[in-house]
Amino acid sequence: MASTTSSTPLSISSSSTLIDGKASRQSASASSQCVTLPTLPLPPVQSQNRAWKTTAYCRKITRNVVAMATGEAPAEVAATELPEIFKTLQETWDKVEDKYAVTSLVAAGVVALWGSAGLISAIDRLPLVPGVLELVGIGYTGWFAYRNLILKPDRDALIEKVKGVYGDIIGTSKKEIN
Repeated sequence: MASTTSSTPLSISSSSTLIDGKASRQSASASSQCVTLPTLPLPPVQSQNRAWKTTAYCRKITRNVVAMATGEAPAEVAATELPEIFKTLQETWDKVEDKYAVTSLVAAGVVALWGSAGLISAIDRLPLVPGVLELVGIGYTGWFAYRNLILKPDRDALIEKVKGVYGDIIGTSKKEIN
Protein backbone atom coordinates (compact mmCIF):
# COMPACT_ATOMS: atom_id res chain seq x y z
CA MET A 1 0.00 0.00 0.00
CA ALA A 2 1.78 3.08 -1.22
CA SER A 3 0.96 6.54 0.01
CA THR A 4 1.71 9.72 -1.80
CA THR A 5 2.48 12.94 -0.05
CA SER A 6 2.28 16.25 -1.70
CA SER A 7 3.95 19.28 -0.32
CA THR A 8 2.33 22.63 -0.75
CA PRO A 9 4.61 25.58 -1.36
CA LEU A 10 4.57 28.46 1.09
CA SER A 11 4.92 32.03 -0.05
CA ILE A 12 5.59 35.26 1.75
CA SER A 13 3.82 38.38 0.59
CA SER A 14 5.26 41.87 0.93
CA SER A 15 3.26 42.54 4.11
CA SER A 16 5.24 39.87 6.04
CA THR A 17 2.34 37.40 6.01
CA LEU A 18 2.87 33.69 5.48
CA ILE A 19 0.24 32.25 3.17
CA ASP A 20 -0.40 28.54 2.76
CA GLY A 21 -0.44 27.35 -0.84
CA LYS A 22 -3.88 25.79 -0.33
CA ALA A 23 -5.32 29.05 0.96
CA SER A 24 -5.01 30.77 -2.41
CA ARG A 25 -7.12 28.03 -4.01
CA GLN A 26 -9.87 28.29 -1.43
CA SER A 27 -12.43 31.02 -0.97
CA ALA A 28 -11.84 34.27 0.85
CA SER A 29 -13.46 32.86 4.00
CA ALA A 30 -10.43 30.63 4.55
CA SER A 31 -8.12 33.57 5.28
CA SER A 32 -7.67 32.32 8.85
CA GLN A 33 -4.72 30.24 7.60
CA CYS A 34 -2.51 33.34 7.36
CA VAL A 35 0.15 33.89 10.00
CA THR A 36 1.67 37.32 10.59
CA LEU A 37 5.42 37.34 11.20
CA PRO A 38 6.97 39.80 13.64
CA THR A 39 9.01 42.61 12.20
CA LEU A 40 12.75 42.67 12.84
CA PRO A 41 14.33 45.47 14.86
CA LEU A 42 16.48 47.99 13.06
CA PRO A 43 20.20 47.19 13.01
CA PRO A 44 22.40 49.29 15.30
CA VAL A 45 24.03 52.33 13.80
CA GLN A 46 27.55 51.23 12.93
CA SER A 47 29.08 54.69 12.68
CA GLN A 48 28.42 55.54 16.35
CA ASN A 49 29.72 52.16 17.56
CA ARG A 50 32.83 52.45 15.41
CA ALA A 51 33.50 56.01 16.60
CA TRP A 52 33.26 54.91 20.24
CA LYS A 53 35.70 52.04 19.69
CA THR A 54 38.13 54.31 17.90
CA THR A 55 38.01 56.90 20.69
CA ALA A 56 38.55 54.26 23.37
CA TYR A 57 41.51 52.80 21.44
CA CYS A 58 43.10 56.24 21.02
CA ARG A 59 42.75 56.97 24.73
CA LYS A 60 44.39 53.64 25.54
CA ILE A 61 47.34 54.41 23.24
CA THR A 62 47.67 57.88 24.76
CA ARG A 63 47.78 56.46 28.29
CA ASN A 64 50.46 53.97 27.29
CA VAL A 65 52.61 56.63 25.58
CA VAL A 66 52.36 58.91 28.61
CA ALA A 67 53.16 56.00 30.93
CA MET A 68 56.24 55.07 28.88
CA ALA A 69 57.41 58.68 28.76
CA THR A 70 57.22 59.01 32.54
CA GLY A 71 58.89 55.64 33.08
CA GLU A 72 55.85 53.90 34.53
CA ALA A 73 54.58 50.50 33.43
CA PRO A 74 51.92 50.49 30.70
CA ALA A 75 48.28 49.85 31.70
CA GLU A 76 48.30 46.23 30.49
CA VAL A 77 51.34 45.34 32.60
CA ALA A 78 50.00 47.12 35.69
CA ALA A 79 46.65 45.32 35.39
CA THR A 80 48.31 41.89 35.52
CA GLU A 81 49.66 42.35 39.06
CA LEU A 82 47.97 40.07 41.58
CA PRO A 83 45.88 41.52 44.39
CA GLU A 84 47.24 41.41 47.92
CA ILE A 85 45.09 38.42 48.92
CA PHE A 86 46.73 36.22 46.30
CA LYS A 87 50.17 37.24 47.50
CA THR A 88 49.17 36.38 51.07
CA LEU A 89 47.78 33.02 49.96
CA GLN A 90 50.96 32.26 48.03
CA GLU A 91 53.14 33.08 51.04
CA THR A 92 50.94 30.94 53.30
CA TRP A 93 51.03 28.03 50.85
CA ASP A 94 54.83 28.28 50.66
CA LYS A 95 55.03 28.03 54.48
CA VAL A 96 52.98 24.79 54.57
CA GLU A 97 55.18 21.76 55.16
CA ASP A 98 52.71 18.94 54.41
CA LYS A 99 50.99 20.10 51.23
CA TYR A 100 49.60 16.62 50.55
CA ALA A 101 47.69 16.57 53.85
CA VAL A 102 46.30 20.07 53.34
CA THR A 103 45.18 19.23 49.81
CA SER A 104 43.55 16.03 51.06
CA LEU A 105 41.71 17.91 53.80
CA VAL A 106 40.43 20.49 51.32
CA ALA A 107 39.24 17.75 48.95
CA ALA A 108 37.54 15.93 51.84
CA GLY A 109 35.86 19.18 52.88
CA VAL A 110 34.53 19.75 49.37
CA VAL A 111 33.18 16.18 49.21
CA ALA A 112 31.57 16.56 52.67
CA LEU A 113 29.97 19.86 51.65
CA TRP A 114 28.64 18.31 48.45
CA GLY A 115 27.27 15.30 50.34
CA SER A 116 25.62 17.39 53.03
CA ALA A 117 23.98 19.57 50.38
CA GLY A 118 22.60 16.45 48.74
CA LEU A 119 21.32 15.14 52.08
CA ILE A 120 19.61 18.44 52.88
CA SER A 121 17.96 18.59 49.46
CA ALA A 122 16.75 14.98 49.87
CA ILE A 123 15.26 15.78 53.29
CA ASP A 124 13.68 18.92 51.86
CA ARG A 125 11.85 16.83 49.23
CA LEU A 126 10.18 14.62 51.85
CA PRO A 127 6.59 15.60 52.62
CA LEU A 128 5.90 17.19 56.03
CA VAL A 129 9.56 17.14 57.12
CA PRO A 130 10.43 20.72 56.03
CA GLY A 131 7.33 22.09 57.76
CA VAL A 132 8.08 20.19 60.98
CA LEU A 133 11.71 21.34 60.96
CA GLU A 134 10.58 24.92 60.41
CA LEU A 135 8.24 24.68 63.42
CA VAL A 136 11.06 23.23 65.53
CA GLY A 137 13.31 26.13 64.50
CA ILE A 138 10.67 28.73 65.33
CA GLY A 139 10.02 27.06 68.70
CA TYR A 140 13.73 26.93 69.59
CA THR A 141 14.21 30.56 68.56
CA GLY A 142 11.34 31.62 70.82
CA TRP A 143 12.68 29.54 73.73
CA PHE A 144 16.20 30.97 73.28
CA ALA A 145 14.88 34.55 73.22
CA TYR A 146 12.73 33.91 76.31
CA ARG A 147 15.55 32.26 78.20
CA ASN A 148 18.49 34.57 77.27
CA LEU A 149 17.33 37.91 75.88
CA ILE A 150 14.37 39.23 77.89
CA LEU A 151 15.97 39.99 81.28
CA LYS A 152 19.16 42.02 81.71
CA PRO A 153 21.02 39.50 83.95
CA ASP A 154 20.35 36.76 81.38
CA ARG A 155 21.66 38.98 78.56
CA ASP A 156 24.80 39.80 80.54
CA ALA A 157 25.40 36.10 81.24
CA LEU A 158 24.98 35.31 77.52
CA ILE A 159 27.43 38.07 76.55
CA GLU A 160 30.02 36.76 79.03
CA LYS A 161 29.57 33.22 77.72
CA VAL A 162 30.04 34.37 74.11
CA LYS A 163 33.15 36.35 75.08
CA GLY A 164 34.53 33.29 76.89
CA VAL A 165 34.04 31.04 73.85
CA TYR A 166 35.55 33.73 71.62
CA GLY A 167 38.56 33.96 73.92
CA ASP A 168 38.98 30.17 73.88
CA ILE A 169 38.98 30.16 70.09
CA ILE A 170 41.32 33.13 69.69
CA GLY A 171 43.55 32.10 72.60
CA THR A 172 43.22 35.17 74.80
CA SER A 173 41.88 35.62 78.30
CA LYS A 174 38.52 37.24 79.11
CA LYS A 175 40.21 40.39 80.48
CA GLU A 176 42.01 41.09 77.19
CA ILE A 177 38.75 40.91 75.19
CA ASN A 178 37.02 43.67 77.20
